[in-house]
Amino acid sequence: MKVFLIGANGQVGRHIVYLLQASNEHSIKAMVRNEQQAEAFKQSGVDAVVANLESSVDDLAKATEGCDAVIFSAGSGSKTGPDKTLLVDLDGAVKSMEAAEKVGANRYVMVSAIQAHNRESWMDSPIKPYMVAKHYADRMLASSSLNYTIVRPGALLNEPGTGKVQLAENLQRGAIPREDVAKTVVAVLNEENTFRRSFDIISGDTAIEEALKNF
Repeated sequence: MKVFLIGANGQVGRHIVYLLQASNEHSIKAMVRNEQQAEAFKQSGVDAVVANLESSVDDLAKATEGCDAVIFSAGSGSKTGPDKTLLVDLDGAVKSMEAAEKVGANRYVMVSAIQAHNRESWMDSPIKPYMVAKHYADRMLASSSLNYTIVRPGALLNEPGTGKVQLAENLQRGAIPREDVAKTVVAVLNEENTFRRSFDIISGDTAIEEALKNF
């Protein structure tokens, strides 16, 4: 399938780009925020489009056209305030869902955050606005018509991936390399056992494909 990757220039996103570029099953259309990023992707052979999560659903739908699936791996970033968290991580995410529905990109994979579904787990969190945004974006996705999977990784690490994880509907705090998050996100695209399901994921002892099939 052709995958529309929102947040392609992010740290997880760049791993996803590499995996999709190397895939025999999928192709990629990378969404980025400016022409400089788009040009860099195009020079490496990646189809790229400039779009903004703060623009209209119609604009996002135009960018998404021609794709079968959407991966949302964008974020407002730690250097912005709660206003951008609201506009990007919540409203931007929901607009991307509406755009996907509009153009028939029915498969949708959300990169969320561990325990985002469990309010009690982040009542005193220093990133509470972000967790609130992810909580309600995930709920909107689950109530949509889209064939979704919500992947909720623990603390993100820049060390090399191991290809082994632990995943479940509820996990205690843990960490996981960004590379393994990307591998999981790409692996769920065709994994029917993850359709319309959500899970927490951290590093573990089980190969990603096996963990997904046994979830």
